[in-house]
Amino acid sequence: MLVRDAMSTVVLTIGPAHTLRQAATLMSARRVGAAVVLDPDAGGIGILTERDILNSLGRGQDPDTERTHAHTTNEVVFAAPSWTLEEAARTMAHGGFRHLIVLERDEPVGIVSVRDIIRCWAPARQRVPA
Repeated sequence: MLVRDAMSTVVLTIGPAHTLRQAATLMSARRVGAAVVLDPDAGGIGILTERDILNSLGRGQDPDTERTHAHTTNEVVFAAPSWTLEEAARTMAHGGFRHLIVLERDEPVGIVSVRDIIRCWAPARQRVPA
């Protein structure tokens, strides 16, 4: 199975000036665990994850004043839609992260998460009669 088969094509994109609260609100509304941060001043494409927001809150920072640019990972590892899920999982395990931005022709076309991969690999749940 390939990344294109598992990835979410709902890609939330935000800017570097969004507050963490704004980012969290948008991520929650879209039910996604990561947002693509488009910041031409910081090298282009970055990623902000729910873990980044949680770490900021854990340090006592104010989500209404903290900006995404201060919490964005800019050294991003990207996946291609043609990667196998094994390649994506191996890359995530090696890098210690749970999301990969999927690029096609240098444009984000999806995000694949550990959850997406597990969903594809785990057998479908079967209903047990009551």
